[in-house]
Amino acid sequence: MVYSVEFRPSVLKNIKRFPRRDIIRIKKRIEDLSKNLPDPATTKMKGKNPFHKIRTGDYRIIYEIHGGSLVILVVKIGHRKDVYKNLP
Repeated sequence: MVYSVEFRPSVLKNIKRFPRRDIIRIKKRIEDLSKNLPDPATTKMKGKNPFHKIRTGDYRIIYEIHGGSLVILVVKIGHRKDVYKNLP
């Protein structure tokens, strides 16, 4: 099953500041995510939120899964030291 990937506008604005090498790695990881979704039980973040996370080097991709419409909404991408601050 292939999921479509959508991004919040803030994610697209923020990703432009990353080094080019990391942007390529993040894009590849998101493409892999849309084709082969990992087990949601292992990627689910703790707490009462709908977010999941995956690791890409020193960066983390925070996303939501909308299974009814087969959509992955990327909420935030950032360095591991501050990506978890101020989640929507």
